[in-house]
Amino acid sequence: MNILVLNCGSSSIKYQFINMETREVLVDGIAEKIGEDIALFTYKSDNYTKKKREMVIEDHEQGLQLIIDSLIDPTHGVINSLSEIDGVGHRLVHAGEHYSDAVKITDHVIDVMRECISLAPLHNPANLKGIDAVKFNMPDVPQCGVFDTAFHQTMPPEAFLYPLPLDMYQVHKIRRYGFHGTSHKYVSLKAAEYINKPIQDLKIISVHIGNGASITAINGGKSIDTSMGLTPLEGLMMGTRCGDLDPAIPIYMQQQLGMSVEEVNNILNKKSGILGLSHISNDMRTIEEEILEKKNPRAIQAHDVYCYRIKKYIGAYFAALNGLDVLIFTGGVGEKMPIMREQVCRNMEALGIEINQAENSLFTDDIQVLSTPQSKVTVLKIPTNEELMIAIETQRLLTK
Repeated sequence: MNILVLNCGSSSIKYQFINMETREVLVDGIAEKIGEDIALFTYKSDNYTKKKREMVIEDHEQGLQLIIDSLIDPTHGVINSLSEIDGVGHRLVHAGEHYSDAVKITDHVIDVMRECISLAPLHNPANLKGIDAVKFNMPDVPQCGVFDTAFHQTMPPEAFLYPLPLDMYQVHKIRRYGFHGTSHKYVSLKAAEYINKPIQDLKIISVHIGNGASITAINGGKSIDTSMGLTPLEGLMMGTRCGDLDPAIPIYMQQQLGMSVEEVNNILNKKSGILGLSHISNDMRTIEEEILEKKNPRAIQAHDVYCYRIKKYIGAYFAALNGLDVLIFTGGVGEKMPIMREQVCRNMEALGIEINQAENSLFTDDIQVLSTPQSKVTVLKIPTNEELMIAIETQRLLTK
């Protein structure tokens, strides 16, 4: 079975084409800047790479057609016809409380996604464009979707309810939903497999850190709490997002500083976090360079705040889980920034966390054990693979 995995943004389509028998990624790439004057298209396979080809891509339908044409290209393609695409798996973002598992995409699923646009105004419309593009270009190919929010539907009310008037939840569905669920599920399953223990017996904290960041407490394979909330703004400090702060601050910014709702929203989502505190960059690779090579005090301070907030969440989730077996670092930053991992795990012996400095400093693409043999908690670095998780779920649905 071959699965085409799509992650559609408002002006982009990231894609992978995966052979499910071998779990091999035959092709991956991205169509970006869709609808702009000059778009970019990347296609990579084992025997051919087309990088940053400049062209015009008017809409998502045209972008998907470009992907299809590349897959079946007589010279550089990996299949002979569309009949070799058995299914399409979509990374979807928000379905409210409707789904706790992967779904075959039906009219009802589409209606739910439209209903939840107000909860994910940047993501759901883009996801719907991707679904429509597949319908237009490959009407006979079944589509499935995996929602970022689905894995967190197992949270109990004490974790997902906000202490607001109850009708805010009952009528307006304001509650914690959580995101990055596909990644948290994938790495928790990989952790159980790697240490050869049933996931039902494990207490896991998964720390997914990229430009966006979230942390999840997982008990017996189920999410019991997570840091992102109604939106991806809550929780950990991120590349450009503020994470947790006093809820009166946005009100103060409007009333006392004369800012509009749009200005406040822009600051909280796009000008805060690592970028806001450092005044350098939201890219943690740049921050790491500034710390190690230049001893830049702003970079050091921003990094200190970043690590401290992760450490606080680990402590809170240790309490929520009543113990901890496995701590996972994943995501672009979690996988590739050893100074962050070391600082987060420093002085955590009271929780049974001891990190192996030598192992932590190594760079590999594989799963690594970062803890010492004496550590009561197994600390792992696990490369996430949301696309493979989506492909696995799509295969499961299509072979039921």
